[in-house]
Amino acid sequence: MPEVIFAGPEGRLEGRYHPSDDQGAPCAIILSPHPKAGGHMDHRIPVAMYEQYKARGFAVLRFNFRGVGRSVGTYDNGSGELQDAAYALDWLQSFNQNAPFTWVSGYQFGAWIGMQLLMRRPEVAGFISLSLPTNTYDFAFLAPCPASGLVVYGGEDRIIPPDDVDRVLEKIRVQKGTSISSTRIDGANHFYSNHLDNAMEVIDDYLDDHLDPRYCPPREPRLLES
Repeated sequence: MPEVIFAGPEGRLEGRYHPSDDQGAPCAIILSPHPKAGGHMDHRIPVAMYEQYKARGFAVLRFNFRGVGRSVGTYDNGSGELQDAAYALDWLQSFNQNAPFTWVSGYQFGAWIGMQLLMRRPEVAGFISLSLPTNTYDFAFLAPCPASGLVVYGGEDRIIPPDDVDRVLEKIRVQKGTSISSTRIDGANHFYSNHLDNAMEVIDDYLDDHLDPRYCPPREPRLLES
């Protein structure tokens, strides 16, 4: 899990990068929760998502947004953080120029940034959004959503009400040939305190069904904290 420093729009950004042994492997970027709420790349949920892609042979990157850890800059209300994500994706792709496709995954604030990123980057072929903050941000920019993906959220989330997630997902339009799947994890709170394993299993099942086996090997047994 090499530590990496790469150029961002305001200076250096700190990340963790796992290169694939296969030069033709796909790549993925993992986006962290809210910087002002203590979000960082080593949060247990981004790390779990990172390990999922790593186990499937992806080249995968997670990183700290500006002002977090050793990343330079200050919080910029999402606009600057979206630029950070674009620079991170550029860096990742510069080392994986033969990647057949890219996926974006994020938790909470990172899920919001990820959905904006995929609207701007046509090479993003799929997404995983965990605890999409539908009660905090407007998702009207998904007009329509250009890639298929999965939204996972907790049935007992007191920060992002699950009914609000349902309401927003019903309104999101998708391009022809794409779809958004969703799963509510019964009993899970915003932090998946006792349900992280359940959430990761849902994501693994989705990846099993939607990843091209020509590029991604079957998943291996894994051990995650619950």
